[in-house]
Formats: sequence, C-alpha cells, structure tokens
Amino acid sequence: MLDALGEANVAAAVGLFGGVLLGLAARLGRFCTLGAIEDYLYGNNDKRLRMWILAIGTAVIGSFGLMAFGLFDPAKSFYLSQQWSPLASIIGGGLFGYGMAMAGNCGYGALARLGGGDLRSFVIVLVMGISAYVTLSGPLAWIRVEVFPPPPPAAIPSGIAHTLGAATGISVAFIGLVIGALLVAFALSARTLRQDRSAIFWGTAVGLAVISAWGGMQYINAHGFDDLPLVSHTFSAPVGEAILYGMTASGQSLSFGIGSVAGVWIGAFLGSLIKGHFRWEACEDPRELRRQIIGAGLMGVGAVIAIGCSIGQGLTAFSLLAFSAPVTLAAIFAGAALGLHQLIVGFTATE
Repeated sequence: MLDALGEANVAAAVGLFGGVLLGLAARLGRFCTLGAIEDYLYGNNDKRLRMWILAIGTAVIGSFGLMAFGLFDPAKSFYLSQQWSPLASIIGGGLFGYGMAMAGNCGYGALARLGGGDLRSFVIVLVMGISAYVTLSGPLAWIRVEVFPPPPPAAIPSGIAHTLGAATGISVAFIGLVIGALLVAFALSARTLRQDRSAIFWGTAVGLAVISAWGGMQYINAHGFDDLPLVSHTFSAPVGEAILYGMTASGQSLSFGIGSVAGVWIGAFLGSLIKGHFRWEACEDPRELRRQIIGAGLMGVGAVIAIGCSIGQGLTAFSLLAFSAPVTLAAIFAGAALGLHQLIVGFTATE
C-alpha cells in the first residue's frame, strides 16, 4: 500500500481520518477548549472539562496500550525525544491561552467553526497559520531561537511514565495504562458526565483520533523508507503548512498535518449539516475583528514557543504523558482565564 499510494499520501489519509473525528466531535459533541474553560469558570459546569479529561485518559490508555503490544514507540516522538523547557511551556502556553480568549477559539475550534460557515474563523485560521510560520521559520525565528534555544536530545524520554519506569523498574506501558485509567475514572466520577452518553462518546472519539494517528504513523515509519516523523494531531504549524500547500501544491507533497487540518474542516462541515447549523456568518464589528486578529497572532506565536497548541500539548503530548503537557495545558488555562476575565468582567472595578 505504501509503495502504491506513496507514504506521504497515506500519512495524509491517516491525518484525514482522525481530523474528521475531531471535526465531528466539535460540531456534534460540542468538544471545545475555550468553551470548556468558560463553562467551568463562569457557568459552574465542568462537564465539557471532564470530556477533555476523558479524551486525555482514553488517548493515554490507547497510546500505552499500543506500546505494550509493540505497535508504537513513543520515544521516537519529538515530545519525548528532547529535553523539556518549562519556561517555553509556561510563556508559550500563556500566550496561546490569552490569544485563544481574544480570538474566541483555538486553531482547532476555528477550523470547526469555519466548517459551519463562520467566515470570522477564516480570518483566525489564516492569521494563526501565518504567524506560526513567521515564528517557526520566518522573520521572528531568530528571536525565538535566541530566547528559547532548541532543546538538546533527552538522555531518557522526557515523560512521566518513562521517568517513573526508569526509577522503579516497573513497565512503562503498565504505568501509562494505570495513569490513563485513573484519568478516565476521574472524568466519569461526575454524574453529569455519566448521564450524558453523547458527551462520553465524543470525548472517547477525540482520544481515539489521537490513538489512530500514533498507530498509523508508527506503521508508516516502520514499513516505509521516507523516515516520516512520528506525529499526531496539532493545529498550529500544520495550519500554516496547509496554507503553504494550497499555494504551492505542485512543488510539495501532502503530509499528516495537511490531512489533519482538512479532516477537521470536512468533519465540522458534515457535522454542521447533520445538526442543521450551517450558516454563513461574518464580522460586523471592526473592534471584534481587530481583537480576533491579535488573538490569532498570539496563538500562532505561543503555540510554536510551547511546541504545540491546546490539542498538540493538551491531548497529543498528554497521550504520551510528556512533562510539557500538564504544564502547558495549565498555562493555556491560566492565559485563557485572564483573557476571559478581561472580556467578561474587565480589569477596572466599578462600584
């Protein structure tokens, strides 16, 4: 199959499959990073936050389950193969979270809204993708490298399970499976989530999207000759990569990231049609558009610094129990909380 279709095309198909699941989860299951944070902080409702924990737990169980059967080597992922920079996680995550609140969506959420006809999200996607590439390999790259030097290779995989395994001699896969099971149990400990079968289904589906990516890319990596990187879903640099491919397709090949971005858009489009929610929307307030552009720019910069967005670090890196994942996710939460407070309450107290 790899010889007939080409490794890059198969990788794009793997990304497309998981992306469609993620797009459907956003539109049919209301799976959303910023929405979960806002519900928790201002709606006294933690159901969507628990959906996130369920998705993380499912992804952890699946990833370490694949590892237990020899179908996945997480140490080959760049989330574990290089030393972790706490400062990059905190600053990058905080910038991303604040930008997410200003824009009203993360990159994944903007793609999902775009699939439902929201043209405001089209601007967010473009600005975020371009700003990510400007920071990754454009004019801001030298500043990023100077302030946040590329981390050296890790002596042992920089993950929670791998470190505990090295210290105790217990199987890394077993540790990961136990932690994943505890996360799932915690998510389901709330009656509000247990009683919502749709939320459980889509939270689990999001975790399966991450697992399918690891398994599919591991297969390509093991049986192919192009030495494609072992990656899963993230929506910062891949958005910029998809934009670049749209302009220079004749000189480039497809990739997992491009397939993933396209998959989210397609899944969200199908989901909006199923729910009857598709409608064209545009921004009528210049101030709102300005805020969204600034927020999208901050998200692109922050995601590159933190080496991942709310999905890339909050789900994909977390599925490997990388040290960076919980710290970056906490920084994203804090940045989003600050931004939401500014938008909803304001920083100036009134009598």
